[in-house]
Amino acid sequence: MARFDVYANPGGHAVTTPYLLDVQSDLFDGLDSRMVIPLRSLEHFPQISLPLHLTPVFTINGADFLLETPKMGAVPQRVLKVPVMSLATERDRIISALDFLFLGY
Repeated sequence: MARFDVYANPGGHAVTTPYLLDVQSDLFDGLDSRMVIPLRSLEHFPQISLPLHLTPVFTINGADFLLETPKMGAVPQRVLKVPVMSLATERDRIISALDFLFLGY
């Protein structure tokens, strides 16, 4: 598993939130869980005003998805199968969203 890999969401909300972004450090690959952030389809996201640096938008397979940083949580590592793609090139935007969530800036 690699940090910033995107996985298909195996959960019940996969229609509206088809992907999960792994944000856990690779130093903790031995744990049986991974910290992930849901990637929600923009077409299913209510029109509420959230700061873009908290919830950046990424394009995956030609569609736009909002990173729901405030809904980050742990999932069992076993549910994350084959990565769909990597967002490692977007590292700075992802880390900025996490910093904003935890530090407020």
